[in-house]
Amino acid sequence: MWKCYLVLACAVLTLTLSARNNGNGGDGDLSLWIDEQQVKMFSGFAMEIYAIVDGKVLPYILDPNFEKYLPIIPSEAGYVNLTWKSGTKKYYYNFDRLQSFNEDVLASPVISIKTKGRVPRRPKVFSVLLPCNGNRSGIAAFSIGLLIETRKGKPLPGTPLRLRLRKECAERGPDPECDKKCANGGWCNKDKICQCQEGYLGPYCKAALCYPQCMNNGNCTAPGVCSCPEGYQGRHCEGGICAEKCQNGGKCIQKDSCECPKGYYGLRCEFSKCSIACLNGGRCRGVNKCRCPPGFLGNHCEIGRHIAPGSSCAKACGHGRCAADNTCVCDAGWFGRYCYQRHPHKRKHHDSHTTESSSEVDLEEGRIRHRV
Repeated sequence: MWKCYLVLACAVLTLTLSARNNGNGGDGDLSLWIDEQQVKMFSGFAMEIYAIVDGKVLPYILDPNFEKYLPIIPSEAGYVNLTWKSGTKKYYYNFDRLQSFNEDVLASPVISIKTKGRVPRRPKVFSVLLPCNGNRSGIAAFSIGLLIETRKGKPLPGTPLRLRLRKECAERGPDPECDKKCANGGWCNKDKICQCQEGYLGPYCKAALCYPQCMNNGNCTAPGVCSCPEGYQGRHCEGGICAEKCQNGGKCIQKDSCECPKGYYGLRCEFSKCSIACLNGGRCRGVNKCRCPPGFLGNHCEIGRHIAPGSSCAKACGHGRCAADNTCVCDAGWFGRYCYQRHPHKRKHHDSHTTESSSEVDLEEGRIRHRV
């Protein structure tokens, strides 16, 4: 499961940058995201989380296990703000599902816009309200369904979205000793209840939020900061530490576990799939297939010559060498861009020599027959 967490984290960060580069103005195609301030409220650090970019639903949103990768929405957050825009194209939406599966804890979600309508052309914020009933404390599951169609009535691929999320509800009463118990910069309000700084939650602000959640049993010790157990590293404890170094370009991804490049296998990528070793600096890329350095060809990089430092001929020089100006310098008797053609006079000389030799043989055979 750690791979799914890592993919989610990388996808969020990559697509945030991508969307910023494309701009969130009126141009472009349909996009839907949670803004930085809202995510900061949940996780303690600002970043945008995208669900749709340029008219495409992101793959990690469609993952059936998506809900498991997200932290529980804290009791302090009574709503989630979303931003969307359609750009130059027309899209129509329908929130066809707003349901709580634990109504004794959480009432059904409510949106701040009409359940049906047209997606606005320019970026506009709307809210999904998550009203706790106040009768019980606990964690409630809820579902949001969203269908998006083009003006021709065709559903956007990946929709309707069926998101199942979780929300914490906590019944809190005044605490006379609130002033002494609020932690991590929290303060006691007039109702004698702790108000927490962004990135912290709980009755006395003692719990920190990390998004994505800390992996491999790591602990969230501060907003966005994970303390990793022995054998793991990375911002979310997603990377492993290998006691023995991975070989042949392998990467340590889990504790004492290497991810091997193509053509290699084994706990440390120490075994090659090439039964015949790659020659001249080549690297195994599959079963008995080598990726050759410039200047060499063949399944095992056995054909060609070393290219001079600083040069880079497009192909291996067949009967010559690659010079510093990226051209082939041919051996005597050969010519052409890559030295694969033989000079005609050399061939004629060879052919003439062969003909003379054949005539001498024929003449000698004639003499033998005459004697007989």
